[in-house]
Amino acid sequence: MKKTNGEKEKCDTKSKHPSRPWVDEDLKDGTDHPLEEEEGDEEWQGLEENVAHVPFTGERYSEAEMIKRSRTFYELLNKRRSVRFLSDEPVPREVIDNVIRTAGTSPSGAHTEPWTFVVVQDPDLKHKIREIVEEEEEINYKKRMGDRWVNDLKRLRTNWIKEYLDTAPYLILIFKQVYGRLPNGKKKTHYYNEISVSIACGILLAALQNAGLYTVTSTPLNCGPQLRVLLQRPANEKLLLLLPVGYPKKDATVPALTRKPLEDIMVVM
Repeated sequence: MKKTNGEKEKCDTKSKHPSRPWVDEDLKDGTDHPLEEEEGDEEWQGLEENVAHVPFTGERYSEAEMIKRSRTFYELLNKRRSVRFLSDEPVPREVIDNVIRTAGTSPSGAHTEPWTFVVVQDPDLKHKIREIVEEEEEINYKKRMGDRWVNDLKRLRTNWIKEYLDTAPYLILIFKQVYGRLPNGKKKTHYYNEISVSIACGILLAALQNAGLYTVTSTPLNCGPQLRVLLQRPANEKLLLLLPVGYPKKDATVPALTRKPLEDIMVVM
């Protein structure tokens, strides 16, 4: 039976999803998504080898030491701020190596470790990244993001000009690997790849703060594919986060924001 115009309109309305301009197609988690057509015939293989288990003994502190350490760590992380005014003062490369090693200790689905951290220090490459980001961000602010989002950002005085992409001594671009490759060339599933990489990013932010370095978390909308090509990353990698890393400028400012108290973020049952 043919559908009437009214029935067609109803179906069309139901099938339409609400507009969410802040969701970048390239940032979506591909774990449960169908493969692209050209990849559909490729063979997948699970991990078959058994993993040996070894004895484990963790650090054990007195209650007083636990309370002291937890309080000290909170006070350190509570000083973390998103800093957009970064100095070009050099940062020891070994520090960057160590904070990324730390991020790599993150848990991941089935221990697939689905992350790639691309560290950019070359000035010309940093500037190309800035050009891509600013071009797309101007469109985002003027067209894609919508009035509500743009107005919410006004109080933070942000815009599409990203000087820190040139001045920061390092840019760290974090890619999630939506699937992996086994030595025999077959694909392996990366379970919960976006959640796994997001946890690693949180650990990276803590490691940067611990080292006395600052950043601002940037998710450059609609820039992922261009940046992936520029940085010569394979098709199974999708950009999740961009972090400019360095010291604050001497005249750096941050918004006078406060954090929610414990009673607003914790429920004890």
